[in-house]
Amino acid sequence: MAATSRLNRLPAIERGITIGDFLVPVRVGERMSSRARHAALVVIGALFIALTANFSVPVPGSPVPVTGQTLSVLVVGGALGFRRGGMASLLYLVLGLGLPIYAEHHSGIATLATIESGRLVLGATGGYLLGFVVGTALVGRLAELGWDRGLGGALAAMVLGNLAIYLVGLPWLMAATGQTPAWTLANGLEPFVIGDIVKLALAAVLFPAAWWLVGRRAGER
Repeated sequence: MAATSRLNRLPAIERGITIGDFLVPVRVGERMSSRARHAALVVIGALFIALTANFSVPVPGSPVPVTGQTLSVLVVGGALGFRRGGMASLLYLVLGLGLPIYAEHHSGIATLATIESGRLVLGATGGYLLGFVVGTALVGRLAELGWDRGLGGALAAMVLGNLAIYLVGLPWLMAATGQTPAWTLANGLEPFVIGDIVKLALAAVLFPAAWWLVGRRAGER
């Protein structure tokens, strides 16, 4: 509780509100229960991640492609908050078990892990998929505390969310491939650094701009 208080950047009345709460038009929102509105945002978040997943570019020598997912999961987390953002990423993960919505149109439990000859075999990209849930939830919680209202805080939140994805994805990749830490970093991190910097910058600019628009509209009423 004390740690959360130190991280908080908002007055109590605004805490927990994210930009996603302004995505549903007022007239539509008035006709929906709060539960239905939250569920709709979760589904929209999952679909957004699915749509960006197959904007992918294979990386020679690496089993992990460059995709639009990193940007989308961070945006979904920042827009929807801890619970809704985390649930959107989790819903995407579950839907991908039966639908070809993972990167490069992959699907199925084998993308995460499977049992072969009585032993557990991890999918190379499975850790990144699980990391998406962690990263989305983390960015969502920081957004609820107001980190996304300014450029510096938004950038810090996005960087932390991105690090969370790698903290799950890289050890999983190393275990799945049986490769060394050096190989894992060379193939699971280094090819994506430049792209991640661009995506993090875009996400960090997006949220303060969105809040500026929300504040401007409120002032025009």
